[in-house]
Amino acid sequence: MPSPAPVTPSPAPSETPEVPSPECLTESLSLCRWAWDLTGSVWFAEGSYWILIKPLRIILILLLAVSARWLVHRTIRRLVRTTSDAGVPTMLRPLRERIPSATAEPGEFVPERRRQRAEAIGSVLRSLSTAFIFGIALLMVLKEFSFDLAPLLASAGIAGVALGFGAQSLVKDLIAGLFMLIEDQYGVGDTVDLGEATGVVEAVGLRVTTVRDGRGVLWYIRNGEVVRVGNKSQGWALAVVDLPIGFASTEEATAVLRTAAASIAVDPELEPSVVEPPQVLGIEQVTMEGTVIRTVVKTTADGQAAVARELRRRLAEALENSGITARLMAGRGFPGAPTPGGTETGRGASG
Repeated sequence: MPSPAPVTPSPAPSETPEVPSPECLTESLSLCRWAWDLTGSVWFAEGSYWILIKPLRIILILLLAVSARWLVHRTIRRLVRTTSDAGVPTMLRPLRERIPSATAEPGEFVPERRRQRAEAIGSVLRSLSTAFIFGIALLMVLKEFSFDLAPLLASAGIAGVALGFGAQSLVKDLIAGLFMLIEDQYGVGDTVDLGEATGVVEAVGLRVTTVRDGRGVLWYIRNGEVVRVGNKSQGWALAVVDLPIGFASTEEATAVLRTAAASIAVDPELEPSVVEPPQVLGIEQVTMEGTVIRTVVKTTADGQAAVARELRRRLAEALENSGITARLMAGRGFPGAPTPGGTETGRGASG
């Protein structure tokens, strides 16, 4: 019996090697082909764009945003630093320089107030620039992740409109505070009249201004509610003194008051606060008790109170020394005072 022929095993089907997609291999300059030639890994070659390019582009966007923010902040800080110096003209100066003519040196123009104002404006500019730069960077990063920005921008617009309607007073306060700082309407240390509150400004912010009045009450005033501002500390001030002289001779009283007022301008302690020599304007009003003469003196804003007090004292002493005050008192009638006829004012004579 013949032996069976040996069975030759059929060759196993050869496994097809895994290769990247044809699009990757046909592009000779593509990143996918370069990654395939370098590593021989299919998943790395086909995902090289997301593994290498996308992170690098995101990192580049963030680096550009940080660099732009640093550059803008550096420019703003330099602008604030130069603005604090009163002798350097810059774009952040007040719209109208209100320097009193009596100031001896331009550099003495309230440097602390200018510094605080410049710092406040610089802080606002830095915050706005940071929000703008990183907002743009965030949108660019989301675009790299293939986010559809149209619905996002539409939603942000609707949310912004809703927030604007819901916070109208806050937006009004912020805008009013920003324009107040830019226009230099008032600053820390100024004596202002804001309607309900009159006093010295202690703090100025974008939303609230803090004022302490003459009785020590601290007022917090929203900038959006300030309709008018009376600043008593910008430029020069006027000290006005009205004194009654009864029915004495106006020429005599005017000469006495003019001599007393002229001594204010030559006083070593008050001379730096006097802008122009005092003037006796003449009769201001006529009453049943006689005439009233007005005297004025132009002073610096800080020296108004001291000059006015000293002017009142010297004018009153001059009238008293000249005898006009005694004549004024003698010419007045006092209810109930005895009269030369032995009767009292307001009563009939006794029988």
